[in-house]
Amino acid sequence: MYTSLQIAPATPADIPALVTLVNSAYRGEESRQGWTTEADLLEGIRTDADSLHEMLQTPAVTILKCTDSAEQLLGCVYLKQKGDTLYLGMLSVKPGLQTQGIGKQLLQAGETYARHQHCRRVTMTVISVRHELIAWYERRGYQLTGATEPFPTSPKFGIPNQVLTFVVMEKALS
Repeated sequence: MYTSLQIAPATPADIPALVTLVNSAYRGEESRQGWTTEADLLEGIRTDADSLHEMLQTPAVTILKCTDSAEQLLGCVYLKQKGDTLYLGMLSVKPGLQTQGIGKQLLQAGETYARHQHCRRVTMTVISVRHELIAWYERRGYQLTGATEPFPTSPKFGIPNQVLTFVVMEKALS
């Protein structure tokens, strides 16, 4: 488990490294080194530089980046405040480093950020067939709400190999 991690807001200068990290964590052969791969579910990329730039220009959005002592990017998470709710998504960890506690620390950092923004809950969407990922979030206090959302039809999110939907998960903050 990494103990000397730095977690801080990403800036536009981080976009090239973020594109590489996020796409490697979810899609393509490199993603198969980790357990968060969507390579069998979706073709194409997970994000691009233009999308990340747009995210970082949105006032309610923060992307937290996680680096090691050598400032190597190890992970990131997207956070968007909507009133007293924080949406958390794009939790990404470098595939070869998954299962070492980086994702858990990023999730906790997102929840801490939410508390500092006076949010009462954190929500997220997870692809419904990602049972192992849903279980991981449940072990960290997230619950299925019963709500679902359609998977985006735009190819900029990837091209599904099957019909996909999202389940909505939520965690109340104390």
